[in-house]
Amino acid sequence: MKVVFCCADTDPGPWLQGLATALPGAEIFEWAPGAPQADYAVVWAPPQQFLDEQPGLKALFNIGAGVDALLKLRLPRDALVVRLDDAGMAVQMAEYVCHAVIRHFRELDGYEADMRAGHWGCRKPRQRSDFPVGVMGLGVLGERVARALAQFEFPVNGWARSPKVMEGVRAFTGAAQFNDFLAASRVLVNLLPLTPETADVINKDTLVRLLPGAYIVNVARGAHLVEEDLLAAIDSGHVAGATLDVFRTEPLPAGHAFWNHPRITLTPHTSARTLQGESIAQIAGKMARLHAGDARVAGAVDAQRGY
Repeated sequence: MKVVFCCADTDPGPWLQGLATALPGAEIFEWAPGAPQADYAVVWAPPQQFLDEQPGLKALFNIGAGVDALLKLRLPRDALVVRLDDAGMAVQMAEYVCHAVIRHFRELDGYEADMRAGHWGCRKPRQRSDFPVGVMGLGVLGERVARALAQFEFPVNGWARSPKVMEGVRAFTGAAQFNDFLAASRVLVNLLPLTPETADVINKDTLVRLLPGAYIVNVARGAHLVEEDLLAAIDSGHVAGATLDVFRTEPLPAGHAFWNHPRITLTPHTSARTLQGESIAQIAGKMARLHAGDARVAGAVDAQRGY
């Protein structure tokens, strides 16, 4: 088995060593132009040249959950694309989203501002029943987030393209129920994959359908959000604010309106980071099964759907 590693902005050393340990007998090497042909590839944001030079790849293993950037490239004709389906990211995402939702619900941002200003005072407690949380996207990460929010006794709505049944979560399915899902939600959490159908999904028409005083948490992709529409909705008062971890341009450009907006909390695409050890173990296990002839691999991407 020959495995090539081609991951932008990633130190290859620990990955090559970890893969070699997990796949004894395999030939593991980092890609450079003109490198030998491989059976499998471990990739993140590879250049088109890499894919053009590796036409015989049987599978590409993406070291992240999102494959939208990879699917925009010309891939080897018969190659399977496999994404990470957890590898330690689900619990991180649940932590991040719960923190964002609770911080807004408990008005902790307001308390922080009060204390910095030397003001000691309490606010009237809010009712969780007034803050139903809608989770868009119920894949591995979305399901973990929805279950975590339910543990804090928030009413939780979930929307997905295909039917989902989850205890403690009110499920909405497909385009026919999308507007009902929005109308039942005050906090909107986006965990959708980025596809042509989901690009710009958080827009003025989406935002206006949410309950008044809505709050947005975007941890999927920046291209899901129409930034100007969010700013206008906050200015109008219909949206109370947002926590944003992903942006159309990353790093977020200097001078962008989000940087100093008092109702927007920013983080640098860090809601759920790839954990090297867990990821290597998952990739190696799937790769070994494929090489043994087992085509039933979790995380295999449907290129037509985009996830």
